[in-house]
Amino acid sequence: MIELELERGRGAATTLVEQLVQGFTRAIEAQSLRAGALLPSVRQLAQTHELSTYTVTEAYNRLVSMGFVVARRGSGYRVAQRNESARASATGWQPPTLTATWLLSDVFADHSVPIKAGCGWVPGEWINESGLQHALRAMSRVPAVRLGDYGHPYGYAPLRERIAAQLDRLGLPVDVSNVLLTQGATQGLDLIVRTLLRPGDTVLVEDPGYCNLLQILKLAGLTVHGVPRTPAGLDIEALERQVAAHQPKAIFVNTTLQNPTGATYAMSNAFRLLQIAERQRMWVVEDDVSRELAPPGAPLLAAMEGLQRVLYVSGFSKTVTPSLRCGYVVAERDVLRELARAKMAVGLTSSATIERMVDKVLLEGRHARHVELVNERLKAAHACVEERLDALGLEIFHRPRAGLFVWARLAIEPERAGAIATAALRDGIWLAPGSYFRPDDEPSAWFRFNAPYSTDDALWRFIERAR
Repeated sequence: MIELELERGRGAATTLVEQLVQGFTRAIEAQSLRAGALLPSVRQLAQTHELSTYTVTEAYNRLVSMGFVVARRGSGYRVAQRNESARASATGWQPPTLTATWLLSDVFADHSVPIKAGCGWVPGEWINESGLQHALRAMSRVPAVRLGDYGHPYGYAPLRERIAAQLDRLGLPVDVSNVLLTQGATQGLDLIVRTLLRPGDTVLVEDPGYCNLLQILKLAGLTVHGVPRTPAGLDIEALERQVAAHQPKAIFVNTTLQNPTGATYAMSNAFRLLQIAERQRMWVVEDDVSRELAPPGAPLLAAMEGLQRVLYVSGFSKTVTPSLRCGYVVAERDVLRELARAKMAVGLTSSATIERMVDKVLLEGRHARHVELVNERLKAAHACVEERLDALGLEIFHRPRAGLFVWARLAIEPERAGAIATAALRDGIWLAPGSYFRPDDEPSAWFRFNAPYSTDDALWRFIERAR
């Protein structure tokens, strides 16, 4: 059996899954593990190295998708044949076709791509497993009668109260009547669009900005204009020009650890945005899902403005788990009432069972300590990715050392970005070129890298060839 030296703790730059994959890959390529060799069972490897079975299973599945290992029912995991044709026939893996459908929906169901450098979520092995298991056990003891109705249109009251208390500590004094729970932050954005805007209205977004939001706006029949994003926030002069030219009804922004650039607003930039919004009387929709991953002191537009024109959207996908679709909108009470009506009209209530679970994780799952550990690991992953980018001489937009994303430019013609992303998929690498995040779909030489998913050597060998 090969020796696996695993780096743990707050200084680890790569996930345990990636370390396992790299360890087995090196052993197979060096023929320390020969074709047909039986790997330890999931439970055996987990016990030997004090890992969760989830971590080992994910690593083995990734090795299967890469063609290094085959899984046969009843005989465990074995090293695949070395030649490429045998490897392909053993795994049956073919790269997905890079289409809009795959990017918007199928990507969440397609677990075959081994290196997910372009994804938008925290590694599964970083999830607060003990907190979630505790919540599941607690839910199993809830009397069925409490789960026998649709729940409140605004969502589970104790969780709303907890959110209100958390926002009060951040300088935004609200109560439970200002909080609406939703099926993830993305549904919150959709409800705002449905409620406050009409087809043909003009809105502004950050360029680059959140790709799923762009699709929501297009589906709603809105006219969308981009405002260039800088490391300190919006390009204020460009914002003034867009406001004067188009008289927008709303602007959508990420204040902290923006998706995709990882940048956070400077306080002065946030003040200027709110001044312009007040003068124009346009809504400001503040998408703030990464607040818990950010260093303290980042501007909170809703607190600065007081919910007169700001609607605040957040959720728990980055710090609890994305599979529990639980987000929320915070707004002035009359506006929130209309959002709740829209929520009931298009999907009825959100899941009280899921909301109870999230509340239990926040209350009893040592959530604060878990977030602290995640942030330490993210900082180490950012340092690793920055080192790789610097070694290749590539431009980094911003160095947040926090959150999920690093935004970097390859030394290529923008028109080549799509072909590079397609070629990467053939190598088992998912990249996210900048065109995904632009309101006009214009080609871009910039790419979004998810820091904890971007530490694999194979990724950087590909980037070196592609640049």
